[in-house]
Amino acid sequence: MATTNDLKNGMVLSLDGVLWTVVKFQHVKPGKGGAFVRTTLKNVLSGKVVDKTFNAGTKVETATVDKRTMQYLYAADDDFVFMDLDTYDQINVPSSTVGDAKNYLLPEAEVTLGIHEGTPLYIELPASVELEVTHTEPGLQGDRSSGGTKPATVETGANVAVPLFISTGEKIKVDTRDGKYLSRA
Repeated sequence: MATTNDLKNGMVLSLDGVLWTVVKFQHVKPGKGGAFVRTTLKNVLSGKVVDKTFNAGTKVETATVDKRTMQYLYAADDDFVFMDLDTYDQINVPSSTVGDAKNYLLPEAEVTLGIHEGTPLYIELPASVELEVTHTEPGLQGDRSSGGTKPATVETGANVAVPLFISTGEKIKVDTRDGKYLSRA
């Protein structure tokens, strides 16, 4: 348990059995009335963002989320298998938890896995990854109707819009947050 005076960015709260991360908080002391804390909270599982106001000094339940560096090993059925780099324990993470991160996961890739009471909550990828282009059409000079980009399929199966000069077999850098092409690798 903590009070609203102890809130910090990144802290994980358990409100009504749901885990929320504190994105932003502000202590407000109006001239008239009692002080309060205005917060912006993000749902750990769904990513939904809400604004919530607490009276100053209100007790809130905190949750401990253990962030561990894990290595992706392989996909098995509907799960993804990760290995803890400290203990070498293997953890199965359901594909619903991995979500769109699967488009950027290569075997032996290192990720940060958030775990609460033995349950994997989310995966944090590095800001960018290097992926090989497995298929793309040749870009034609003068073909600018699509803004100078063309679709390409990378080794994980994801589709990325790349510049016309990229060809099959090249390695490219992709931003994991929005799936955009960054540069050649």
